[in-house]
Amino acid sequence: MKILIIEDEIELAESIAEYLSEENYLCEFAKTFADANNKIEQFEYDCIILDIMLPDGNGLKILEKLKLQNKQDGVIIVSAKNALDDKIRGLQMGADDYLTKPFHLSELMARVFSVIRRKQFNNSNIIVQNELQLDLLAKSVTINQKIISLTKKNLIYLFISSEIKIE
Repeated sequence: MKILIIEDEIELAESIAEYLSEENYLCEFAKTFADANNKIEQFEYDCIILDIMLPDGNGLKILEKLKLQNKQDGVIIVSAKNALDDKIRGLQMGADDYLTKPFHLSELMARVFSVIRRKQFNNSNIIVQNELQLDLLAKSVTINQKIISLTKKNLIYLFISSEIKIE
């Protein structure tokens, strides 16, 4: 899953990326409004973590641009602004969530997971494709209702074969 972190506080952005990377998210950075604009024009993201107070512009303008372009990137606003009006405005503009700084990285990660699940997996933690079932929370795989050990060998078989023989 690809995440864009739009945050001018470099240490915070790096902490977020490090934490999310441990859960196998691919993280990119934008430190300025201009850089963020450039990235959202060129790429699509599963989730965008958006600070609204950027040195060269307002992050809500980025959210507005995403919505005008009908982009489906999930957006979580993170802001030091704790005013109720700001939260309501961001959510009404189309943000999926709003988190006030300071926050726990584990809470942010849970919210990222939730946004991605809603956007891409129809609000389900379980993906089913024929006999294959993936449980996103348990991080487990079953085929024909048999749990598969996710060894390198089994993963290779999953990618190159339409069937896995379970012994």
